[in-house]
Amino acid sequence: MTLFADIRALVIASLDTMTAEGALPEGLDMSNVAVEPPRDAAHGDMATNAAMVLAKPAGMKPRDIAGALAGKLAEDPRIASAEVAGPGFLNLRLSASTWQGVIAGILQAGEGYGRSDMGQGQKVNVEYVSANPTGPLHVGHTRGAVFGDALASLLAFSGHEVTREYYINDGGAQVDVLARSVYLRYLEAHGQEVAFEDGTYPGDYLIAVGEALKDKVGDAYVGKGEQVWLEDVRNIATEAMMDLIRADLASLGVKMDHFYSEKSLYGTGRIEAAIADLDAKGLIYRGTLEPPKGKQPEDWEPREQTLFRSTAHGDDVDRPIQKSDGAWTYFAPDIAYHYDKVSRGFDALIDVFGADHGGYVKRMKAAVSALSDGRVPLDIKLTQLVKLWQNGEPFKMSKRAGTFVTLADVVEMVGADVTRFVMLTRKNDAPLDFDLDKVREQSKDNPVFYVQYAHARICSVQRKAAEAGLTSEAADLSQLTHEAELALAAKLAEWPRLIEIAARAHEPHRVAFYLYDLASEFHALWNKGNAETSLRFLQEGDPAATAAKLALIGAVQVVISNGLAILGVTPVEEMR
Repeated sequence: MTLFADIRALVIASLDTMTAEGALPEGLDMSNVAVEPPRDAAHGDMATNAAMVLAKPAGMKPRDIAGALAGKLAEDPRIASAEVAGPGFLNLRLSASTWQGVIAGILQAGEGYGRSDMGQGQKVNVEYVSANPTGPLHVGHTRGAVFGDALASLLAFSGHEVTREYYINDGGAQVDVLARSVYLRYLEAHGQEVAFEDGTYPGDYLIAVGEALKDKVGDAYVGKGEQVWLEDVRNIATEAMMDLIRADLASLGVKMDHFYSEKSLYGTGRIEAAIADLDAKGLIYRGTLEPPKGKQPEDWEPREQTLFRSTAHGDDVDRPIQKSDGAWTYFAPDIAYHYDKVSRGFDALIDVFGADHGGYVKRMKAAVSALSDGRVPLDIKLTQLVKLWQNGEPFKMSKRAGTFVTLADVVEMVGADVTRFVMLTRKNDAPLDFDLDKVREQSKDNPVFYVQYAHARICSVQRKAAEAGLTSEAADLSQLTHEAELALAAKLAEWPRLIEIAARAHEPHRVAFYLYDLASEFHALWNKGNAETSLRFLQEGDPAATAAKLALIGAVQVVISNGLAILGVTPVEEMR
């Protein structure tokens, strides 16, 4: 339960009492009664819409209900005041003892503070990154990796059973191009001069793969046609690239539970089984699609082909799954892959795609809806582009990759913790400017530093307290009465509610935003202590007051640590 849920329960109980006393009619639906932070913090700590939503069904004036409810709520020791505002909203101020109790609850719960059973063990598959295995991950993949990983952690924290999954796109023509590129490096390793044609991968990262191929097969493939070496080189190259990708992910602190190969869908009957399932539901037919307006998509043919009736599940047009020559479209293995996910018993699916996959959203949702008979929801989160800046200019591409800035480049320059936090300082579908200079600044304008600095400051105070033999054990929290201290406690009380909201919306950036706001509250209290000695965390000659203040900042430390853990960021104990 969150404090907001506790107060809502109090509101409902008070309304039930009013009903029993005849002040409200029987049978009112209380489901839309909410307790939330007021729009203006100056109005109070919480606000309820109870009178507004019950007035019409009760046949009463909202302010009359609000006034009577205010009287009931004021009888509870947790409520310092209840004031009717506007047409019938009720603004509540909580007692100091309530906020003091929040601190005690956080210290008791520790790492469990904010965790919930909201997810009720629901099995969720989060698929993210899923880059073509043709080279190292680039900065765009980095954002998807961080977002997906933080989302998975957020869902696990809120009571879901999460599987982190990577879909290896190793079944398409791009893997053949990779093999041909490796073959050129193989010839180069034998001393031949080679030229990389348009469409091949010229990055230096394939040099080692070509040399490894030479060590394995000698000159057996030199001067031979593709029919001799293509399949073997493709397998070797894909494995080498996946090793590189796993290393990139590890450098960012991302570890997948499952890697799923697209290639495993071909020649195994899995695609055919998925299409047969849709066919049995009357969703597969032979037909000719009308030419689309504007730009023609690659999968459109002005001839009869096999189509999926995706419009029956919310799509704009039906989609081709098999070309006129019998070859599968790109959509067919994607259907089979999601059929496999549904078959594995997941209760919900989340796919994290780059912004360039926006056109796939409706068709994939339609496919999953059809395959699961509407039982399994699919949420597709699109991550927008990342622009890297340095010295006020766009950061240039990586020489090693040949065409782009790699994930490894970014991590090497600023570290995994900074990379992860910065990637979550914008909502996933908003473009992100990543300034390599600003993320190194030690200022309030750098959210990574600002949050880490709050944690480090707390650790510093705790070290000094330990040296003086002072602790927060058996602290008398009633000594925390200053409005700045209670405001910090109030901010801490928002954490469990924030987690539930972020988890429901699949928006881990909310955690990063909250941590910045919490750090701001903490730093503000620290700065007040510079002028007002009674607010300093270490009170000379007053161990009781010190214990209470150490408990307060210890609770802040707990929440910052829990939040950073969700984001995959290590809290620092000292700033250098």
